[in-house]
Amino acid sequence: MKQRSWLFVPGDRPDQMVKAEASGADVLILDLEDAVAPQRKHEARLEVARYLRRAARPVRAFVRVNPIEQRAADADLAAVADAMPDGFVLPKASGAASILEFERRANALGLPPRPLLPIATETPVAIFRLSEYANLADVAGRLVGLTWGAEDLPAAIGALGARLPDGGFTPPFEMVRALSLFAAHAAGVPAIDTVYPGFRDLAGLEQYANRGMYDGFSGMLAIHPAQVPIINAAFTPSAAAVDHAKRVVAAFKSHAGAGVVALDGVMLDAPHLKQAERILAQAEADG
Repeated sequence: MKQRSWLFVPGDRPDQMVKAEASGADVLILDLEDAVAPQRKHEARLEVARYLRRAARPVRAFVRVNPIEQRAADADLAAVADAMPDGFVLPKASGAASILEFERRANALGLPPRPLLPIATETPVAIFRLSEYANLADVAGRLVGLTWGAEDLPAAIGALGARLPDGGFTPPFEMVRALSLFAAHAAGVPAIDTVYPGFRDLAGLEQYANRGMYDGFSGMLAIHPAQVPIINAAFTPSAAAVDHAKRVVAAFKSHAGAGVVALDGVMLDAPHLKQAERILAQAEADG
């Protein structure tokens, strides 16, 4: 499934849900957590459930519930259980325990298994549990991807922020980004990069999204529809990249059994073949 762009939509804004369908986002995240004020949570649950029950759903819709340790999460799940969202986003996830607790609560409501996208780095303890997503097969099998956040964690540790004036991350949060990237690949699921908060800074977004693609992320979270086309373009392999990948694969096929082949004056080995196959798989999924 395409996972280039995941667009947050406030759960209490049905007008924005409908508009978001035309954004080009691969997945909508109907948000019942941070985008909704406490006094509007009940209304948001009703609106999200109403949207999900529509006969036509042109874009896959995940629901971000409140942290699973909070009672509000039970109300979230109860409100949408029979509306069958395409999946759930789990904020402040803390390793396997959060996934298993979500499953326990969902099962109690009769909700069939749904794909899960944990936001896996929003608390200090969660950083030390990233390996659990790969180590427990019964957890990894539930995941559609793994993403991270750079907004809640600074507040949790008393940092003044996660980003430098030029938009890059400070060293602690650059480390967290890298750990989440490796944790996703260790679990065998797509790594989804965090949001770029400057929604009017489209040039900065393009630079950040392109770097995410370069580093090994498969997609990115978005907070505004205007960000979606740029994110989609960044995480779609270019025609030149696809052509080169095809030539790499063809070179290895024409030299069956060879561990190393030459192409355009460059020696290529197994990692280059793996990267080429990944690009072709991504291009096929995006097509």
